[in-house]
Amino acid sequence: MDKYIITIGRQFGSGGRSIGQKIAEKLDIHFYDKELISIAAKESGTDPEIFKDVDEKAANSLLYSLSTGMYGFGSGFSAMGDLPVNDKLYLLQHKIIKEIAEKESCVIVGRCADYVLRENPDCVNIFIYADMAFRKEQSVKKHGIDEARAEHIINKTDKSRANYYSFYSGQKWGMAENYDLCINSSKLSEDKIVDLIIDYIKAR
Repeated sequence: MDKYIITIGRQFGSGGRSIGQKIAEKLDIHFYDKELISIAAKESGTDPEIFKDVDEKAANSLLYSLSTGMYGFGSGFSAMGDLPVNDKLYLLQHKIIKEIAEKESCVIVGRCADYVLRENPDCVNIFIYADMAFRKEQSVKKHGIDEARAEHIINKTDKSRANYYSFYSGQKWGMAENYDLCINSSKLSEDKIVDLIIDYIKAR
C-alpha cells in the first residue's frame, strides 16, 4: 500500500487511542481524534466546547427524529431540517474524514470512520477491545477514574459509543465483521500490538 488510512474503533479503557497515536508516529502520518472537533468547529464557526459535549453521542430525541422524518443516518435521512448539534457535528466530521482520507495517510479514531470510509480501498479498519479487569485498571491509571466507579463509567461510555455507531451507520458497534482486524489489548503490550497492526497493513 502506498497510502495508509487506518480507522480505530475502541472500547473505553482498551488503549485504542494510545495505540493509534503510536501507529501514526511509527508510520510518520497524521493522527486524528479530538482534532476533528477543532476542525469541525473552525469550519462551522461553532464554539468547540459545544461540540465537545456531544462528540460521539447520537441525537437524544427519538421524537425529534420521527417528527422530521429522520430514522438514523445508516439508512439515510428523508429530510434534513434544523438538525440537533449532534447531527451537525456528525455531518461535519463525516465530510472532514472523507476529505482527509482523500489527500493524506492518517489514523482516525472513532466517529464511525470505518463506516464513513467503507468504500475507500486504502482503508484498514481496526477494533481494539480488552478484558474488563484490564480496562478498569487502565481507566484508574490513565484517566484518573475512581476505582469504585470505573466499571460503571466503562459500561456507560461503551453504551454511548455503541448507540452513536448504530444510529449513524445502521450497524452494530464492535462486531468483528465490520472490521479487518480485532485485537484484545489485554493480551499483548501496546508496542507489540502496534507492530502487529503495521505488519498487517504492510502485508495487504
